[in-house]
Amino acid sequence: MAENISTQEEWHPSINPWLMITPVMLAIFMFVLDETISNVALTYIAGSMSVSLNESTWVLTSYLIASGIAIPLVASASKLFGRKNYFMICLMVFTISSFLCAVSHSMIMIVLSRFLQGLGGGGLLPLGQSIMLESFPKKDRPKSMAIFGIAVIFAPLIGPVLGGWITENWSWPWIYLINVPLGFLCVFLSKNLLEDPPYAKKQKNIHFDYKGMMFLAGWLICLQVVLDKGNDADWFGSAWICWLSGISLLFAVLFFISQAVGKEPLIDLRVLKDRTYFFGTLVQVILMGVFLSSAALLPSMLQNLLGYTAYLSGLSMGSRGVGSFIGVALYLTLSKKLGDRRIVMIGLILLGLGSVFFGDINLQINLSTIALPNILYGSGLFLALTPLIPLSFSTIKNEHMTNATGLQNLVKNIGGAIGTSIGTTMVARFAQAHQHLMTNHLHDTSSVYVERISALSGAFSQIADSATAHTMAQGQIYSQLVQQAHLWGYIDTFRWFAFATFLLIPMLVFIKKPKIT
Repeated sequence: MAENISTQEEWHPSINPWLMITPVMLAIFMFVLDETISNVALTYIAGSMSVSLNESTWVLTSYLIASGIAIPLVASASKLFGRKNYFMICLMVFTISSFLCAVSHSMIMIVLSRFLQGLGGGGLLPLGQSIMLESFPKKDRPKSMAIFGIAVIFAPLIGPVLGGWITENWSWPWIYLINVPLGFLCVFLSKNLLEDPPYAKKQKNIHFDYKGMMFLAGWLICLQVVLDKGNDADWFGSAWICWLSGISLLFAVLFFISQAVGKEPLIDLRVLKDRTYFFGTLVQVILMGVFLSSAALLPSMLQNLLGYTAYLSGLSMGSRGVGSFIGVALYLTLSKKLGDRRIVMIGLILLGLGSVFFGDINLQINLSTIALPNILYGSGLFLALTPLIPLSFSTIKNEHMTNATGLQNLVKNIGGAIGTSIGTTMVARFAQAHQHLMTNHLHDTSSVYVERISALSGAFSQIADSATAHTMAQGQIYSQLVQQAHLWGYIDTFRWFAFATFLLIPMLVFIKKPKIT
């Protein structure tokens, strides 16, 4: 057995790894890009489908649900079809469903197409990550993860920018049509460049865990609905949210029990006993929650409080891409002088500082004002994740890599969804609290309030009678109050993001430095 493991550990592809990962990087870039490219096009999709903006969010939710379900299937499906074949199957499903999204003429069709797209794309990230980790010797894994990090971090940043530009200059179906030629190119390159190690080839007599699959689907579908609609339904103040949360929890418990006691489960949970992998994954889960939540909140804040267009709100995220490239330069410089854990710590500090700066914003900000914190976010995330990914897998054997990457990406996906939901809820709750506090100062015994009402009433009296002018003055003050309350909601939320990021730094002591042999 030891001899077999040693042979597996020493496997190297016959093709140059840097050439071999070309289709992998292109596929990963497409999948991650599609997680955010639809965000700024929802208004246009809702209009063409004659549905409300709230209903159109299922275009995003269905994709996340499906990709979350697909991620744990990677290990079993790779054994059933062979990893290279399964990677190509995922690419074909993703490409065909992208075309179906573009030609959809009803909300049902596009939601089903996005669900299918998520099923195909969900396997690309863990498969690609395991291919890149195994194709390089351990000493070169940080370099490969630096390239991997560029796609994973840069793609969701340019997604809103690209989606906004395409939607406003062409039409929203083109945000999906651009995947079609790229997808077929990926399939062609994968067929000719990818290789399977002996332990990743097609195997016989593979048992598929259908029971675990059913529990997983029930858990994630219920969870995503709760996270997506919970804030609008007043969370646990709503009976149906309580019931759905209970059902989700029950499915989650049944899923983990089935994985723990099953002979051939979808996910081998024993990998969580590895301390380095466990804490490396935990840090990444919280990081993704903060990152994806901030990426969703910032364009929303700019559109709702400052009246930015879809394109401008997407463009605001562009400086994070600049930060990512700065992070590349810093990583290449620092990796020669500092250990990986120190680089991760520097990245976490930069991320925390970015949230601190966002916690000091006002309504006079512009694109240049928010460039600095966005650059800190981009560079900090790259510096934190690039060494952290190979660090977390440093003690995992190659034959367990596909399972480990699948589990890690599953919990990161869930962490991002929960983080986004928590962030949205925090903004709403903090805004309500600040609105309540500020309302207490709006009364007739406040000289400042009386003077302001008088001044505005005088201005409005030029176009209306005195009673109407007084009502208009009160309405304008209330509108300003609501705007300021929501601003403080965003400020408080970003400050909590900073606290959560800085809190991750002590966890790094539990992540061992990889031993290069």
